[in-house]
Parts: sequence; C-alpha cells; structure tokens
Amino acid sequence: MLLSRFPRVSLAHLPTPLEHLPRLSKHLGGPEIYVKRDDCTGLGTGGNKTRKLEFLMADALQKKADVVITQGAVQSNHARQTAAAACKLGMACELVFEKRVADAPEAYLTSGNVLLDRIYGARIAEVDKGSDMNAAMERVAADLRAKGKTPYIIPGGGSNPIGALGYVDCALEFLSQANRDEIIIDHVVHATGSAGTQAGLIVGLKASHANIPLLGIGVNAPKTEQEEKVYKLAVETADYVGAAGIVTRDDIVANCDYVGAGYGVPTEGMNEAVLLLARLEGILFDPVYSGKGLAGMIDLIGKGFFSDAKNIVFVHTGGSAGLFGYSSLLNTAG
Repeated sequence: MLLSRFPRVSLAHLPTPLEHLPRLSKHLGGPEIYVKRDDCTGLGTGGNKTRKLEFLMADALQKKADVVITQGAVQSNHARQTAAAACKLGMACELVFEKRVADAPEAYLTSGNVLLDRIYGARIAEVDKGSDMNAAMERVAADLRAKGKTPYIIPGGGSNPIGALGYVDCALEFLSQANRDEIIIDHVVHATGSAGTQAGLIVGLKASHANIPLLGIGVNAPKTEQEEKVYKLAVETADYVGAAGIVTRDDIVANCDYVGAGYGVPTEGMNEAVLLLARLEGILFDPVYSGKGLAGMIDLIGKGFFSDAKNIVFVHTGGSAGLFGYSSLLNTAG
C-alpha cells in the first residue's frame, strides 16, 4: 500500500519500538506479550495522535490554514499533541473541551495534559457535558474567519479517513518489525475510543493480508455503538486509500466491558493494571485509554480468551501525562 501519495509532515519519531514484556508475560502465565510503544512518538510527550496529525496537519497546511481547532475531554491527549504540532508548524491552536468528568478534582482541571496545553499556548474554551462538539468548533471557526483567520477543524481524536492513515501506516510498521524479528503475531489489542486508531489498524492489516484479529477494548461507548462507529470509519478509510471492500463488519470487534462508570472515570481494574505494568516492566500506561485496555486484556487472558495465541501485540496509545491529572483519583498503595 502506497501512503506516500498523501500529504504528510514529519512530526513523529518513527518507527516506535515493538518491545517484549517478559516479566508481565510470565506473571500472567499466558501468551507472550509485546507492546507497540506509540507513547514514544515524541511530539508533546508522545502518543498515538501524532501519527494521525502527520497527515491532518499536512492537509491543513495544504489548505493554507493558520490556526487549527479541535476538541476533546479536559485531559485530552489528542488536544495536547495537536497544540504541540501547531507550535512546531507555526500555527495557532484553539481547543474546545467538554466537561465529561463530574466533580473533577483540581489536579484534573489544571495539571497533566491541561498544563501542557497552556505551555504550548493553546487557547481553551470549555462547554458542558453533552454539548454538540462539532457545532462548538464551528462557532470558534466562524469567529476566527470574521477576524481574517483561516481555521482548519480537526475532529475529536483526529478520527477521520485522513487521520486514520496514521494507523494504516502503524499496522504496516509493526508487521515489518514482526517479520524482521520473526514474531508470529496471533492477536493485536488496543484501547478504542474515537475509532480512528482501530479503523486505521484494521485497514492496514486487511490490506496486508496479515490474517491477524484485532480487538479494541472500549473506553466510552457500548459495544454495538462502538463497533458501528469503527466500521463506518474503516470503510471510509479503505475507500480513501483505494482499497474499497477489504473490510467486513465481522472484522470489527470491540469489547466494552471495561468502561466502568464512564469515559475518563477510573476503575479498580485499570488502577491495578497500571501499577502492575509499571512495577513489572517500568512502563507507564494512562488511566483513560491504554490503562483500561490493559485491564481488559489481562482479564481476558485469565478467562482463556487468548488460549490459542502465542504472541499478542498491545498497541500503547500513550497519554501517561494524564496520570498527573488523575493523581488524586489513583491508588498507588497496591
């Protein structure tokens, strides 16, 4: 698959490592676990959105934009990476935050990703939970146009066919690494939210005829809603790259049993999983995405879900800066 036909700017440190986790694998007594370290993409402390932004920011520059607008939760990893990308490319950045976490502590509102957003000079507006976020961004864009600016709107999570190209590329990247290191990947697992990462990965895997199942551990929506969202975007992405028809509905699998009380709300399983990985392998996962994804994978290993697998790759989407925002909500005494 030739992705070089699409406009792209260099923002990420690539390729990211594909790292074996021997101590976690032994502790769990299941398959050998590898982690695709997309927390190491480099931009703004790293994370999966940087891959998406390489394509999205290139499109923005091609359209002569001088300011980017995006949205997310208050501790959005995507917003932080977008703000950093804007700085690197000499653009302004406007962030619209939905107050999704009720009764959030001061650390959540001011530290972690929020602190980095402010360091990067992004302008922040907040709206109530349940607001129409696309309409909120359009209002910001209209105000900027009235001031003579040229805004470019990036959807939440960078999740559209342009952004999903970043994870088509990621699939091709870790397949190449696995071939080099003679690793037979039996399953790929990751946290799924705004759908772009899962959609891009499945397109990359299917286009490569890899025959590797992909499981998204949901962090927000119910299973049917999440799978339909991913499927729609995967079909659009496949069409966009000229590979129409390669994705079927059966290719899209999400397990949404580990969301807990809601998006961004810590769970006991997430807390335990984050501590376990940190103390066995020295790797930090975030409390919103990969932490819940890891908790789900650990539980599923215990239930025998991966009993036929010898090697699992977990795609770490980054976001450890968010741990500081959740400092008062996490139990580190485990």
